[in-house]
Amino acid sequence: MFARKKSAQRDLVTRYEAKYVIPQGSIPAVRDFIRPFCAPDPYARGFPPEYRITTLQLDDPSYSLHYAKEWGAINRFKLRVRTYGEIGSAPVFAEVKAKLEDTIEKSRVAIPFAVWGKELLFGVRLPDCFKNERQEMDFLQFKRLVWELGARPVTLVRYVRESYIGTVDRYARVTFDRKLQYQMTSSWTDFGRSGTWRNMDSTEAQGFGLTYSGCVMEVKHLSQMPVWILDMIERFQLRRSGNCKYSTAVWREGLFCGYPETNEATAEELALAGA
Repeated sequence: MFARKKSAQRDLVTRYEAKYVIPQGSIPAVRDFIRPFCAPDPYARGFPPEYRITTLQLDDPSYSLHYAKEWGAINRFKLRVRTYGEIGSAPVFAEVKAKLEDTIEKSRVAIPFAVWGKELLFGVRLPDCFKNERQEMDFLQFKRLVWELGARPVTLVRYVRESYIGTVDRYARVTFDRKLQYQMTSSWTDFGRSGTWRNMDSTEAQGFGLTYSGCVMEVKHLSQMPVWILDMIERFQLRRSGNCKYSTAVWREGLFCGYPETNEATAEELALAGA
């Protein structure tokens, strides 16, 4: 029994996901279609069930993690620090999100908002906020990658997520992300409270290069895609669109301030990673 439970928990970390950029006006029809197979996310509030996400994206001075996405490296990862709702009202989650060929693996650890900061990452003391060894190991993995990359804050991304959990499958999720905004930052702890947010999903912002205001729909599942998801893709003629909110923010900022450059050594290393 214990072995099966442990295996199930591990399976939920490794998943498949696909993204689709759809018009805002298409959401009600998709929402109606998934109703027999999904329930509102218990962490969301209201109708539609929503919550706000604010994410601090970390990268090295050469923007290696951004370029790994831009150049389509097969194996790549992101370093990010995510919080929910009003800033300061919830913990932050230090995350390593890795893409290994077609699968997604994510480790993350909760840290009290008041504890989070540069001193936590670059100090030698392990905080006493972790409940078990697994959480300590996840934090140390995050910290190690920050040290090895020389990672620092680059961009904040925030958006409203409408979220549904599958009820007839072992694991399935459908989410709609809208009101996407970003701001560049060098702060580990501000989380956008003193900066200016810029839109990146509206026609005014020419979001996604489309003629309509877009919404990022994400579908997540285990290795076996549920039949109802296949039916949904066919019904609404969905076309996958690799969309990285972090890279979209960096690209949009480049329109104002110049696109970040990389060095030849980094470029060669990333090309080999994607070979």
